[in-house]
Amino acid sequence: MKLAVIGSNMVDLTAYIHHMPAPGETLEAPDFSISCGGKGANQAVAAALCGAEAMMVSKVGSDLFADNTIENLKTFGIDTRYVTKASDASSGIASIFVDESGQNRILIVKGANDLLAPTDIDAAETELKACAMIILQLEVPLATVYHAIDFGRTHGVPVLLNPAPATKALDITKVCACDFFVPNETELSILTGLPMETLEDVEEAAKSLLVRGLKNIIVTLGGRGALWMTQKEKQYVAPYKVTAVDTTGAGDAFIGCFASEYAKGGDVLAAMKKASAFAALSVTHKGTQLSYPTQEELAIFLQKKAAE
Repeated sequence: MKLAVIGSNMVDLTAYIHHMPAPGETLEAPDFSISCGGKGANQAVAAALCGAEAMMVSKVGSDLFADNTIENLKTFGIDTRYVTKASDASSGIASIFVDESGQNRILIVKGANDLLAPTDIDAAETELKACAMIILQLEVPLATVYHAIDFGRTHGVPVLLNPAPATKALDITKVCACDFFVPNETELSILTGLPMETLEDVEEAAKSLLVRGLKNIIVTLGGRGALWMTQKEKQYVAPYKVTAVDTTGAGDAFIGCFASEYAKGGDVLAAMKKASAFAALSVTHKGTQLSYPTQEELAIFLQKKAAE
């Protein structure tokens, strides 16, 4: 069972702070780290940790971060044959600020990610056609995302799109061929222009996209759990209560785990429940990929929660 992630990688520059600075304010950060991240790479790592055979189609720069990024993916057993170097760009960078509540603010520089092209997908055609699912995000050009969706439809490979970071430039009619559309509540609000104050608001926003032709929408809601909606049904998955240290990468943790579990058995709700636990456990530690649990750690966590 092989999954393909077509998308981004980043170098995360994370500052841990007491509170978010106000405009014009300078703060001292008591802690700082440099690690590998990026929505695509995070999702590939999460899928691999959950037992999937994962491959990436991605682009790194021509700087000192490039080889480290590729080697990091290899340590998780991810196929990097189609992670290529751009000779005229830097690697992607994410500047992340995390406050004491675990909430984050992120600024990204796409760098080489912005050069990932449809031809990079075509170069991996043989391997991609054999995959159980293609996973996409929006840290690479929209033309590449649309090409990947068309590739999946043409070759009968299910596609999951995480519309992050959200942009109103996303053409919903072009993404209706996706099997799963997985935004968080902020991204759903940006895409629909609708409020997200209540669960009823979330449902109405999801409905507004379903009527436009999307099949399955899964909205990740942080401490409120997750919602799955189709034209005919809706299901909520309750959150696992934890003390958050750093929520960075939690959505990616959910998506990678969900894709891995769904590909194993085709059970959406079971995959969502496992993914919710995986994401919840990830926020109890600092960082993105470094915070993701092993299967053994996840099993212990689930046993403890079942006994509560």
